[in-house]
Amino acid sequence: MSDEDMYAHHDVTRWAFGTGFTDPLHGLDQAVPDGVDAEALAACCLALGDDALVSAQRLAEWCTRAPELEEELALANIGLDLLGQARLLYARTGRADATGRGEDAYAYFRDPADFRNVRLAELPGGDFAFTIARLLVLSTWRLALFEALTAAPDPVLAAIAAKSVKELAYHRRYAAEWTVRLGDGTAESRRRMETALDTVAPWLQELLTDRTAAPLGAAPAAVAHRIRSELAEVLRSAGLNRTGAGLHGSAPVAVLAGSGRDGIHTEYLAPLLAELQSVARAHPSATW
Repeated sequence: MSDEDMYAHHDVTRWAFGTGFTDPLHGLDQAVPDGVDAEALAACCLALGDDALVSAQRLAEWCTRAPELEEELALANIGLDLLGQARLLYARTGRADATGRGEDAYAYFRDPADFRNVRLAELPGGDFAFTIARLLVLSTWRLALFEALTAAPDPVLAAIAAKSVKELAYHRRYAAEWTVRLGDGTAESRRRMETALDTVAPWLQELLTDRTAAPLGAAPAAVAHRIRSELAEVLRSAGLNRTGAGLHGSAPVAVLAGSGRDGIHTEYLAPLLAELQSVARAHPSATW
């Protein structure tokens, strides 16, 4: 984050992305600490930033389309939280990889093969139940990961994680409440929730085996155990014990070839990025 992202208000430095937010990185030394692998740090921040950016773009598709105004605002705010996380992570990437690139360079001027997001984030929006199922899985995983990263040896990443944990706890709670509501609702809402969970389940393995944050203190086995136990508890509460094979405790998980962490993506990422990047690429020298 640069000084341009800050503003002073009554001698208090605040985060310029909104009002009333203190900058989570204010006062931290931005240099990569001795003993921290800068390459691993950059790779971790880039991947987690890509997850957040792509997820935010998918959630933005619900603007004017959500079932109710309240849910439209909730999904928009969750997307904005993720966008803020992406900005912080991209800023850290630019310092860790020694390129000095800013957030826009990572978000708008990379091709699909250069993105490192997990593929679940890029799948088409589907219906409301699918969005809830995906949000439940991604937020449960991301919350477990970021809680572990609050103790990362890089203090900047640890501060980003600490800020993000508060947001992700809400994201997970929102998705869990809707999962229970839909699963325990009408026959139609239950059917849609079951279909959504069955669609999401095969993509879980990519999250369970992700080692991107392992060098920074997020043990994959511990993260995976927490994800599966928490998902199983939500599905039990929703009465959805016989759907979403692989989302329940120690049940076997389907394995899909490839990984977004290696730049292997679905056919859906390219058009998503084309829309996201269109204005920036049409006016590459513009400032706003």
